[in-house]
Amino acid sequence: MIAIPRSPIQAKGLLLSCIRSNDPCLFFEPKILYRIAEEEVPLEDYTIPLGKAEVMQEGKDITIISYGMQLRQVRMAVARAKEIGISCEVIDLRTILPWDTETVFKSIRKTRKCIVTHEAPITCGFGAELSSKI
Repeated sequence: MIAIPRSPIQAKGLLLSCIRSNDPCLFFEPKILYRIAEEEVPLEDYTIPLGKAEVMQEGKDITIISYGMQLRQVRMAVARAKEIGISCEVIDLRTILPWDTETVFKSIRKTRKCIVTHEAPITCGFGAELSSKI
């Protein structure tokens, strides 16, 4: 499993899921996640399912797929798109190995268009894997 949270709340839930998983997990934890936090992390115990993406926003015109800190830029772009009448469906993968093909393909079948965005090198990034499967 490879988990990449977008926020402190997601980080806690995904990390607890990784700790409790019987499978090996890599947990990517960008430090900036905590410096720009805009939310309070609940004290109670909770987990977030590994391998299950979250549809953060429903939309009808285009699907935007991302994960981790890149979702901050996605939210800003989606707000600008909304101003000109474009309805975006936003998916946070949360884990990139495995990644939730069911949620992604269902959304793309609905919107018929897709943007994959991520922080990565120019070549050999995970976006290439997503694009090839799509």
